[in-house]
Amino acid sequence: MAAAAEELLGQHLVQGVISVPKGIRAAMEHAGKQEMLLKPHSRVQVFEGAEDNLPDRDALRAAVAIRQLAEGLTADDLLLVLISGGGSALLPAPIPPVTLEEKQTLTKLLAARGANIQELNTIRKALSQLKGGGLAQAAYPAQVVSLILSDVVGDPVEVIASGPTVASVHSVQDCLHILNHYGLRAALPRSVKTVLAQSDSDPHGPHSCGHVLNVIIGSNALALAEAQRQAEALGYRAVVLSAAIQGDVKSVARFYGLLTRVAGAHLTPPVTRASVEEEAQLWELAAELHLPDLQLKEALEAVVEAGGPVCLLAGGEPTVQLQGSGKGGRNQELALRVGAELGQRPLGPLEVLFLSGGTDGQDGPTEAAGAWVVPELASQAAAEGLDVAAFLSRNDSHTFFRCFRGGAHLLHTGLTGTNVMDAHLLFLRPR
Repeated sequence: MAAAAEELLGQHLVQGVISVPKGIRAAMEHAGKQEMLLKPHSRVQVFEGAEDNLPDRDALRAAVAIRQLAEGLTADDLLLVLISGGGSALLPAPIPPVTLEEKQTLTKLLAARGANIQELNTIRKALSQLKGGGLAQAAYPAQVVSLILSDVVGDPVEVIASGPTVASVHSVQDCLHILNHYGLRAALPRSVKTVLAQSDSDPHGPHSCGHVLNVIIGSNALALAEAQRQAEALGYRAVVLSAAIQGDVKSVARFYGLLTRVAGAHLTPPVTRASVEEEAQLWELAAELHLPDLQLKEALEAVVEAGGPVCLLAGGEPTVQLQGSGKGGRNQELALRVGAELGQRPLGPLEVLFLSGGTDGQDGPTEAAGAWVVPELASQAAAEGLDVAAFLSRNDSHTFFRCFRGGAHLLHTGLTGTNVMDAHLLFLRPR
């Protein structure tokens, strides 16, 4: 993003600071993606930090440099802020006396107990100097323009990277409610209690962000629309179901399992009583998942009309509750769970393939972007001596896919240089 901005702005760019993930420049060079890097004599200073997407001392130094740049601006300046997912970890600036370690520990505890991204960011913002509009406030009276790649369901600008240029709407009560919900209020360090008590009004004093323009330039919905065009060009009837898939990965997998059976029944009539029951279950589960933009009715109608190959597309970010110490990521876990769902009963004269991939090209702490599965997966794995249920119980999806057929079902794209969450593709073709 910085390289493109510098190319477009030329001499108008006076100075810049960017905070990017540790090792990203080496990784881009290794992947032959030099065009994504800044030119040798760039006016933009680069800080690398936040190893494994966790805030660290290096990211803290970057945040200090960014704050200093913002605070030195005048009413004659324009601050261009480039934000993408993962920005939260790259811009840590805890309000003293909270230390980075204390903030990290709290975030890890919340994540391990199943807190979603919105909840994590509410807590992060309350304890941060720059999140929740803090960066915009530091830049005042300069004009601020934020160009944002959304990695959050529904594209709420106040949540993406914890909204450094968006005034926070959350109160201390919201934070306490979240901490109570996950049973962590009693375990809070004294420093966190101090900061929450101090900021009982607004964490940064009353401020608005009237000098700021926030623009979403990339999102899951945009990515799915492009994938839909590609699928249509390949001869599929393609329908986008939702760009807001969230909820527990087990429920999401069940949703795709039911969707496959119901859509398959529409594609390969006659519709049986069992498939009518499954359709009722599908609608019930869809309601439980609270998918605000779900186009289920439209998708099923399109399947009926298509009669030929169909591609159903969706995106978002399911959550995985960790139970085991295996290696995996959201996408590989979802694919494996969908594979298990599809294998439960015969699907009739229907070819099915499900794929889940992270648009950044990296799923969890693995080299893969995700994985793809077919209904025969569980039986084929059993023939290789691999027990799908055992791998799932350990959250060990990556190890499973590495072993299964020599890794042939893993999706490898390399780093894409963007992140607009995950894409889920369900392909159906009558035999």
